This record gives sequence, C-alpha cells and structure tokens, in this order.
Amino acid sequence: MKLIDTHCHLDDTIFDSDRDEILQHCSQLGINKIILPATKAKCWNKTIQISENYKETYLTLGLHPLFISEHINADLDRLKESIVAHKPVAVGEIGLDFYIKNTDKTRQTDFFVQQLDIAQEHKLPVILHVRKAHDEILTLLKEFNISGGSCHAFNGTLDQAKRYIDLGFKLGFGGTMTYPNARKIHQLAKDIAIEHILLETDAPDMTGHAHKGERNSPEYLVDALNSLAEIKSMDVETIADQTTKNAEALFKI
Repeated sequence: MKLIDTHCHLDDTIFDSDRDEILQHCSQLGINKIILPATKAKCWNKTIQISENYKETYLTLGLHPLFISEHINADLDRLKESIVAHKPVAVGEIGLDFYIKNTDKTRQTDFFVQQLDIAQEHKLPVILHVRKAHDEILTLLKEFNISGGSCHAFNGTLDQAKRYIDLGFKLGFGGTMTYPNARKIHQLAKDIAIEHILLETDAPDMTGHAHKGERNSPEYLVDALNSLAEIKSMDVETIADQTTKNAEALFKI
C-alpha cells in the first residue's frame, strides 16, 4: 500500500529536531511521497533544500494569502526565476482568504491572479488555500488555462466541488474528516467520487481527532485514510490506490 501526503509543511521549524525519524516512520507506513507547499519567499530556500535532501519530498512554490502583508512585488519575479531554476511540481500554496478580519482583499486578489498567470505560463497545477472565497476563486480560475490543481482542505458546497472538478481540480481531505462531529466534511467526502479526492495532513496544522492538541505529522495520514474508507464504505487498499493515482497524475510524480 502506497500513500501520498499532498499537503505537508515539513519545512516548518517544529520538525527540525526529528524530520529524519518522521520520514523513516512514514516510509514504514507506506507514505512514500510528500508534497511541500511553500508559503513565503523568505522561506523558499529551506523548502527547496528539504526537497533536494529527501527523495520522498516534492517542491511547490507560492505566496500564501495569509501572509499578504509580508509579500512584495519582487517576490513574483523571484517566483518565476525559482520555477525555472528548481522545477517545482506546482505553484502553491496560493489563493484567497477572506476569513481574515481587515485583510486587503484587493492585494490578495492581485497576487493570486499574478500567480495563476505564472502557473499558466509554466503549465503547472496550483495548490489552493481558500476560506470564505470559493465563488471568487472559481470565477477567477475560469479566466485561465490552469493545468488543474488541489483545493486544499476543501469545505465548500457540493456544487462548488463539482465546479472545481469541472476545471480539473482534485479536492483535499485530511484531519478534519477524522472528527466524529464533522458532519459536513463527512457528507462531502461521501458524495465526491474517490477519483477526485486527495489525502493530506497540512502538518503541523489541522491535527486529527486521535492527536488533538498535538503537533500534526505526515505519519497521521493513515488516520485520514481510515476515516475516508469508513465514510465511503470502501476498503483502505482501494482508497489508498486511487488517491495515490490521483496525486501522481495531478503532480506528474
């Protein structure tokens, strides 16, 4: 059984003391590929270094909307240069986060649109971060010829899910799905065909039910796998096989 964590911030400093051990345990569990979404230009060098040091990891590069106040226009030029130099498998983590109070929506949108343009130019998929902005993002995506992507931690409506799928996107499900009372997420995971689902952890954030209050880890991807199998009444091997194929096809890995 092989698994891919399609969203894991393994470059976070919280993993500096035991990154090797975590990856060794992941290998034992069958988690043999991990996608590393980048968030800020000043952190890219570390993400790049980790992707080069660990064969299990795959680089993406992007400017996260949560840190919009830290991004500068020159970061977009650096993104173009870094894509050429380091060959990431996607542009991400990018998107819109209108959940944040007093955020600059115009600036967020400008950076998002420019990164979509860069992804289109380099024929790369994108990894989306979306909160309170699914309709806005879906509208913008229609203006570009993007090579698909991942809608990370999807929690929109079923209609929005279908619209993403029509645009070639896969939908990410992880730790939230493991909570007994997460009825909306459970229903979405049940209703969306397995061919359109990716498994992810978002480690060190979004820890699942079994490890609530702890640091999240890519090792816990197995919990998401088991939850999805239970929700869909499918065996874990079938879930693992299909979600792995989904990720491999999307990111060309």
